Amino acid sequence: MLKNEAVEDDQSLVALSTGQRRGIEIANALPVRLQTLDIARHVAIAPDGKRYVVATFDDIRMDRDYITAVYPQQNGYLTLLRLVIYEFSSETPEEAAQKHIACTQAIQRGKLQAFAQSQQG
Repeated sequence: MLKNEAVEDDQSLVALSTGQRRGIEIANALPVRLQTLDIARHVAIAPDGKRYVVATFDDIRMDRDYITAVYPQQNGYLTLLRLVIYEFSSETPEEAAQKHIACTQAIQRGKLQAFAQSQQG
């Protein structure tokens, strides 16, 4: 198996570090350098080979709580920020971290659309 190849795996390693910055490890998801307000950022690979960037960040200053956004990955890490596929809101950083993990795992299982529908409410 290639190092960057994603497989369907129910076991994920979740580790929230202490302090204001959080790091989340997810099995078979490629970590990406965190940006200033990020809680977590990963590249998730769907079973069909499509790659998505899942970014969870603090958007409280814009009155939007914590946001988990899914972008298509193109040309390595380059993404078109205006092409947000899905965006989910959370009230707490802990809820946002759990949503980030669930979203990333849904992509890895090829169930992103079902996950998005379950988040509508």
